[in-house]
Amino acid sequence: MKVCLGWCGIVLLAAGCAGVAAKPDPQPAGEKLSTASAAAHENAKQSDDVQRLTALWEQRQKQSGGGDYPVGPGDVIELNVPGMDEIKNLSERVNGDGTISLPFVGVIKVDGMTEKALRDEIRRRLEEKYMRNPQINLFVKEFRSRQVAVIGAVQKPGLYNLASYSDTLLNMISQAGGMKPEASERLMFVPAEPADSEQAKKVVQTMPSQLVRQDPSPLILKNVDPIIISLDSINRANNERFLQMPARAGDIIMVPGGGEVLVQGWVEKPGSYKITSGLTVLGAVAAAGGAMFPADTGSVEIIRTDKSGKKTSFTADLDSIKSGAKPDLPVREGDVIDVTSSSPKLVAYGVYRFFTSIMSVGASIPLR
Repeated sequence: MKVCLGWCGIVLLAAGCAGVAAKPDPQPAGEKLSTASAAAHENAKQSDDVQRLTALWEQRQKQSGGGDYPVGPGDVIELNVPGMDEIKNLSERVNGDGTISLPFVGVIKVDGMTEKALRDEIRRRLEEKYMRNPQINLFVKEFRSRQVAVIGAVQKPGLYNLASYSDTLLNMISQAGGMKPEASERLMFVPAEPADSEQAKKVVQTMPSQLVRQDPSPLILKNVDPIIISLDSINRANNERFLQMPARAGDIIMVPGGGEVLVQGWVEKPGSYKITSGLTVLGAVAAAGGAMFPADTGSVEIIRTDKSGKKTSFTADLDSIKSGAKPDLPVREGDVIDVTSSSPKLVAYGVYRFFTSIMSVGASIPLR
């Protein structure tokens, strides 16, 4: 009897030690919400983004010129007038003030002109003093004033030129080769809104080449609040229409990668898992083999880091989520799901593991 009590004491002591060891490190102090509160916060953010997109759509529809995109500062124009050696294969860049100076033609305020309008103006000036019916061959060799940045998880990230006012966000993504299979189901759109158009143009024009090959969020998202266009299975029908919004010079379209979520603690297969379409907290735990017996399924912690580095913790009740009593929460890249243990379950699990181990060892001892 004393031997039995001694063994039980060892079992309970081991279980208690296991409970201490399994206790996670205290997280930094911060906001802690339930999944219901987190879902409400996500819905509020989506609603705000939809309102911003709708207002921007209406504004750009009113501003639509419906024709060719105008020439602007930084564009390089190539001009050739047969019979005039001074204007033969001539390349000139539009100045910052929107003007250009040409031999025999003088200074022209080209900012806002289409290629056709500029061609007609040059012909008019030459006809006044120098030539009858001059043949004007003109085209824009380099575009700097009509560029849109498409970066992130697309086939060919980079800067792409707008051909006309009718070019849309989807057209620009198509120019970049489309989204990669591992791309996230949401776009981050930084519009060149009228109040900040010059600043946005400056950001795009001075963007280093290596930026379009790397994750640009540390450089862009700390200073500009992007509009999220969610394209998951729930929101796709309503939000896909926003991809038909007219694009404007200086717009930045970022396609994040799907990323990974880390599932740790009392699950069968802890580790990092790729975020697939519609993956939620419950789905991520299931992908990790499900919760083990000692797991506290009523208090699973999700740690999420926002763009500023602030950590926010959500508490998920997996049992309530399974029954439909509480909403599930879609995971985001970089999330950490920590499945902690329940002390009563952990003690019982320790006893169970001890006796199964003893029985296993006993069974392996050969009888003589």
